[in-house]
Amino acid sequence: MLRTVLITAIALSLPAIGHTAPCGNTSAGFEAWKADFAKTAKRAGVKKKGLQALAQTQYANRTIAADRNQKSFKYSLDKFMQVRGASTIVAQGRQRKARNPQFYAALERQYGVPAGVLIAIHGMETGFGNFMGDSQVVSAITTLAYDCRRSEFFIPHAIGALKLVDNGSITVATKGAKHGELGHTQFLPGNALTYGVDATGDGRVDFYNMTDSLASTANFLRKKGWKPGRGYQPGEPNFAVIQQWNAASVYQQSIAIMGWRIDN
Repeated sequence: MLRTVLITAIALSLPAIGHTAPCGNTSAGFEAWKADFAKTAKRAGVKKKGLQALAQTQYANRTIAADRNQKSFKYSLDKFMQVRGASTIVAQGRQRKARNPQFYAALERQYGVPAGVLIAIHGMETGFGNFMGDSQVVSAITTLAYDCRRSEFFIPHAIGALKLVDNGSITVATKGAKHGELGHTQFLPGNALTYGVDATGDGRVDFYNMTDSLASTANFLRKKGWKPGRGYQPGEPNFAVIQQWNAASVYQQSIAIMGWRIDN
Protein backbone atom coordinates (compact mmCIF):
# COMPACT_ATOMS: atom_id res chain seq x y z
CA MET A 1 0.00 0.00 0.00
CA LEU A 2 1.36 3.38 -0.98
CA ARG A 3 1.53 5.91 1.81
CA THR A 4 0.55 9.48 0.95
CA VAL A 5 3.23 11.37 2.79
CA LEU A 6 4.08 14.73 1.32
CA ILE A 7 7.45 14.61 -0.37
CA THR A 8 8.43 17.82 1.35
CA ALA A 9 7.74 16.31 4.75
CA ILE A 10 10.13 13.46 4.07
CA ALA A 11 12.68 15.74 2.51
CA LEU A 12 12.82 17.83 5.67
CA SER A 13 14.25 14.84 7.50
CA LEU A 14 16.90 14.23 4.84
CA PRO A 15 19.78 16.38 3.59
CA ALA A 16 19.42 18.02 0.19
CA ILE A 17 19.71 15.27 -2.39
CA GLY A 18 20.41 17.33 -5.50
CA HIS A 19 20.00 16.10 -9.04
CA THR A 20 20.51 12.61 -10.39
CA ALA A 21 20.97 11.09 -13.82
CA PRO A 22 17.85 10.99 -16.02
CA CYS A 23 15.07 8.64 -15.04
CA GLY A 24 14.05 5.82 -17.36
CA ASN A 25 11.09 3.64 -18.26
CA THR A 26 13.07 0.49 -19.03
CA SER A 27 16.01 -1.27 -17.44
CA ALA A 28 18.39 0.09 -20.08
CA GLY A 29 19.68 3.07 -18.10
CA PHE A 30 19.39 1.64 -14.61
CA GLU A 31 23.06 0.84 -13.99
CA ALA A 32 24.19 4.29 -15.15
CA TRP A 33 21.52 5.91 -13.02
CA LYS A 34 22.63 3.87 -9.99
CA ALA A 35 26.21 5.05 -10.37
CA ASP A 36 25.04 8.64 -10.38
CA PHE A 37 22.52 8.07 -7.59
CA ALA A 38 25.32 6.71 -5.40
CA LYS A 39 26.83 10.21 -5.43
CA THR A 40 23.47 11.69 -4.47
CA ALA A 41 23.05 9.13 -1.71
CA LYS A 42 26.50 9.83 -0.32
CA ARG A 43 25.77 13.55 -0.23
CA ALA A 44 22.55 12.76 1.63
CA GLY A 45 24.51 10.93 4.33
CA VAL A 46 24.32 7.31 3.18
CA LYS A 47 27.35 5.40 4.38
CA LYS A 48 29.34 2.37 3.25
CA LYS A 49 26.77 -0.37 3.93
CA GLY A 50 24.01 1.56 2.24
CA LEU A 51 26.15 2.33 -0.80
CA GLN A 52 27.13 -1.34 -1.06
CA ALA A 53 23.45 -2.28 -0.96
CA LEU A 54 22.71 0.21 -3.73
CA ALA A 55 25.44 -1.32 -5.88
CA GLN A 56 23.83 -4.75 -5.45
CA THR A 57 20.32 -3.71 -6.43
CA GLN A 58 18.72 -5.08 -9.57
CA TYR A 59 16.02 -3.59 -11.77
CA ALA A 60 12.72 -4.93 -10.40
CA ASN A 61 10.50 -5.84 -13.34
CA ARG A 62 7.73 -7.17 -11.08
CA THR A 63 7.65 -3.86 -9.23
CA ILE A 64 7.14 -1.92 -12.45
CA ALA A 65 4.41 -4.33 -13.55
CA ALA A 66 2.62 -3.91 -10.22
CA ASP A 67 2.95 -0.14 -10.35
CA ARG A 68 1.19 -0.07 -13.70
CA ASN A 69 -1.65 -2.32 -12.58
CA GLN A 70 -3.22 -1.16 -9.29
CA LYS A 71 -6.82 -2.12 -9.97
CA SER A 72 -8.23 -2.77 -6.52
CA PHE A 73 -8.33 0.91 -5.56
CA LYS A 74 -10.86 1.52 -8.35
CA TYR A 75 -13.43 -0.77 -6.73
CA SER A 76 -16.48 0.48 -4.86
CA LEU A 77 -16.12 0.48 -1.06
CA ASP A 78 -18.24 -2.66 -0.67
CA LYS A 79 -16.33 -4.51 -3.39
CA PHE A 80 -12.96 -3.41 -1.99
CA MET A 81 -13.85 -4.61 1.50
CA GLN A 82 -15.09 -7.89 0.12
CA VAL A 83 -11.97 -8.47 -1.98
CA ARG A 84 -9.68 -7.55 0.90
CA GLY A 85 -11.47 -9.81 3.39
CA ALA A 86 -12.72 -7.14 5.78
CA SER A 87 -15.04 -9.49 7.68
CA THR A 88 -12.18 -11.89 8.36
CA ILE A 89 -9.89 -9.05 9.43
CA VAL A 90 -12.51 -7.80 11.89
CA ALA A 91 -13.18 -11.28 13.33
CA GLN A 92 -9.50 -12.10 13.70
CA GLY A 93 -8.77 -8.59 14.91
CA ARG A 94 -11.23 -8.90 17.78
CA GLN A 95 -9.59 -12.17 18.78
CA ARG A 96 -6.13 -10.62 18.68
CA LYS A 97 -7.25 -7.71 20.83
CA ALA A 98 -8.90 -10.07 23.33
CA ARG A 99 -5.76 -12.21 23.57
CA ASN A 100 -3.41 -9.31 24.23
CA PRO A 101 -5.43 -6.35 25.60
CA GLN A 102 -2.58 -4.95 27.70
CA PHE A 103 -0.32 -4.59 24.66
CA TYR A 104 -2.85 -2.52 22.73
CA ALA A 105 -3.85 -0.55 25.82
CA ALA A 106 -0.20 0.39 26.38
CA LEU A 107 0.08 1.64 22.80
CA GLU A 108 -3.07 3.72 23.19
CA ARG A 109 -1.80 5.22 26.45
CA GLN A 110 1.46 6.23 24.81
CA TYR A 111 0.27 7.34 21.38
CA GLY A 112 -3.47 7.87 21.73
CA VAL A 113 -4.36 5.55 18.84
CA PRO A 114 -7.03 2.93 19.66
CA ALA A 115 -6.42 -0.76 19.11
CA GLY A 116 -8.98 -1.12 16.33
CA VAL A 117 -7.18 1.23 13.97
CA LEU A 118 -3.78 -0.40 14.46
CA ILE A 119 -5.25 -3.88 14.17
CA ALA A 120 -7.19 -2.96 11.02
CA ILE A 121 -4.04 -1.60 9.38
CA HIS A 122 -2.06 -4.66 10.45
CA GLY A 123 -4.72 -6.97 9.03
CA MET A 124 -5.18 -5.05 5.81
CA GLU A 125 -1.50 -4.68 5.06
CA THR A 126 -0.12 -8.16 5.76
CA GLY A 127 -2.88 -10.37 7.15
CA PHE A 128 -1.39 -9.82 10.62
CA GLY A 129 2.13 -10.58 9.44
CA ASN A 130 1.26 -13.72 7.50
CA PHE A 131 2.57 -12.28 4.24
CA MET A 132 4.96 -9.34 4.34
CA GLY A 133 6.05 -9.51 0.71
CA ASP A 134 8.38 -11.40 -1.58
CA SER A 135 10.28 -8.58 -3.29
CA GLN A 136 13.66 -7.23 -2.25
CA VAL A 137 12.89 -3.90 -0.61
CA VAL A 138 16.02 -2.01 -1.66
CA SER A 139 15.84 -3.13 -5.29
CA ALA A 140 12.12 -2.35 -5.49
CA ILE A 141 12.33 1.13 -4.04
CA THR A 142 15.46 1.97 -6.02
CA THR A 143 13.75 0.86 -9.23
CA LEU A 144 10.81 3.16 -8.47
CA ALA A 145 13.19 6.04 -7.74
CA TYR A 146 14.71 5.48 -11.20
CA ASP A 147 11.38 5.00 -12.98
CA CYS A 148 10.10 8.21 -14.56
CA ARG A 149 6.49 7.80 -13.45
CA ARG A 150 6.97 8.99 -9.84
CA SER A 151 10.69 9.33 -9.31
CA GLU A 152 10.41 12.51 -7.23
CA PHE A 153 8.15 10.73 -4.75
CA PHE A 154 10.32 7.63 -4.45
CA ILE A 155 13.83 9.14 -4.39
CA PRO A 156 13.57 10.18 -0.69
CA HIS A 157 12.29 6.69 0.12
CA ALA A 158 15.23 5.14 -1.72
CA ILE A 159 17.59 7.29 0.35
CA GLY A 160 15.64 6.17 3.42
CA ALA A 161 16.06 2.51 2.49
CA LEU A 162 19.81 2.90 2.15
CA LYS A 163 19.98 4.60 5.55
CA LEU A 164 17.96 1.75 7.04
CA VAL A 165 20.66 -0.58 5.72
CA ASP A 166 23.28 1.62 7.34
CA ASN A 167 21.56 1.46 10.74
CA GLY A 168 20.89 -2.26 10.59
CA SER A 169 17.09 -2.22 10.30
CA ILE A 170 17.18 -4.00 6.92
CA THR A 171 19.69 -5.54 4.51
CA VAL A 172 19.81 -5.68 0.73
CA ALA A 173 18.12 -9.09 0.97
CA THR A 174 15.18 -7.97 3.13
CA LYS A 175 11.86 -8.84 1.52
CA GLY A 176 8.80 -6.63 1.40
CA ALA A 177 6.04 -5.55 -0.95
CA LYS A 178 6.55 -4.79 -4.62
CA HIS A 179 6.58 -1.04 -3.99
CA GLY A 180 9.29 -1.39 -1.35
CA GLU A 181 7.02 -1.31 1.70
CA LEU A 182 8.37 -3.32 4.59
CA GLY A 183 7.38 -5.09 7.78
CA HIS A 184 4.11 -5.92 9.51
CA THR A 185 2.35 -2.71 8.45
CA GLN A 186 4.24 -2.05 5.22
CA PHE A 187 6.08 1.20 5.86
CA LEU A 188 7.67 2.94 2.92
CA PRO A 189 11.37 3.23 3.80
CA GLY A 190 11.46 7.01 4.21
CA ASN A 191 8.60 6.78 6.69
CA ALA A 192 10.22 3.84 8.44
CA LEU A 193 13.38 5.89 8.92
CA THR A 194 11.45 8.91 10.22
CA TYR A 195 8.83 7.27 12.43
CA GLY A 196 10.40 3.95 13.46
CA VAL A 197 10.30 3.13 17.19
CA ASP A 198 12.44 0.62 19.07
CA ALA A 199 9.59 -0.48 21.33
CA THR A 200 11.35 -3.68 22.45
CA GLY A 201 14.38 -1.73 23.68
CA ASP A 202 16.91 -3.97 21.96
CA GLY A 203 18.70 -1.07 20.25
CA ARG A 204 17.30 -1.77 16.79
CA VAL A 205 14.06 -0.80 15.05
CA ASP A 206 12.83 -4.08 13.56
CA PHE A 207 9.76 -3.68 11.35
CA TYR A 208 9.46 -7.46 11.15
CA ASN A 209 8.89 -7.54 14.90
CA MET A 210 5.22 -6.89 15.66
CA THR A 211 5.91 -4.78 18.75
CA ASP A 212 8.28 -2.40 16.99
CA SER A 213 6.09 -2.26 13.90
CA LEU A 214 2.81 -1.44 15.62
CA ALA A 215 4.48 1.09 17.91
CA SER A 216 6.01 2.70 14.83
CA THR A 217 2.60 2.77 13.15
CA ALA A 218 1.03 4.40 16.20
CA ASN A 219 3.91 6.89 16.30
CA PHE A 220 3.36 7.75 12.62
CA LEU A 221 -0.33 8.44 13.23
CA ARG A 222 0.33 10.49 16.36
CA LYS A 223 3.01 12.58 14.64
CA LYS A 224 0.60 13.16 11.75
CA GLY A 225 -1.84 14.77 14.17
CA TRP A 226 -3.88 12.00 15.82
CA LYS A 227 -6.03 13.48 18.58
CA PRO A 228 -6.47 11.01 21.48
CA GLY A 229 -10.06 10.26 22.32
CA ARG A 230 -11.48 11.84 19.18
CA GLY A 231 -13.37 10.00 16.44
CA TYR A 232 -11.84 8.60 13.28
CA GLN A 233 -14.82 8.07 10.98
CA PRO A 234 -15.24 10.26 7.87
CA GLY A 235 -15.93 13.81 9.01
CA GLU A 236 -14.38 13.23 12.44
CA PRO A 237 -11.03 14.76 13.45
CA ASN A 238 -8.82 11.69 13.12
CA PHE A 239 -10.06 10.54 9.73
CA ALA A 240 -7.71 13.10 8.16
CA VAL A 241 -4.84 11.28 9.87
CA ILE A 242 -5.91 7.91 8.44
CA GLN A 243 -5.81 9.64 5.05
CA GLN A 244 -2.11 10.25 5.63
CA TRP A 245 -1.50 6.49 5.77
CA ASN A 246 -2.85 5.65 2.31
CA ALA A 247 -3.99 7.63 -0.72
CA ALA A 248 -6.98 5.50 -1.72
CA SER A 249 -10.39 6.62 -0.48
CA VAL A 250 -11.70 3.05 -0.29
CA TYR A 251 -8.71 2.04 1.82
CA GLN A 252 -9.18 4.97 4.20
CA GLN A 253 -12.87 4.25 4.67
CA SER A 254 -12.21 0.54 5.14
CA ILE A 255 -9.72 1.16 7.94
CA ALA A 256 -12.18 3.47 9.69
CA ILE A 257 -15.02 0.94 9.40
CA MET A 258 -12.97 -2.09 10.43
CA GLY A 259 -11.30 -0.22 13.28
CA TRP A 260 -14.68 0.75 14.73
CA ARG A 261 -16.03 -2.80 14.36
CA ILE A 262 -12.99 -4.25 16.11
CA ASP A 263 -13.28 -1.81 19.00
CA ASN A 264 -17.07 -1.99 19.44
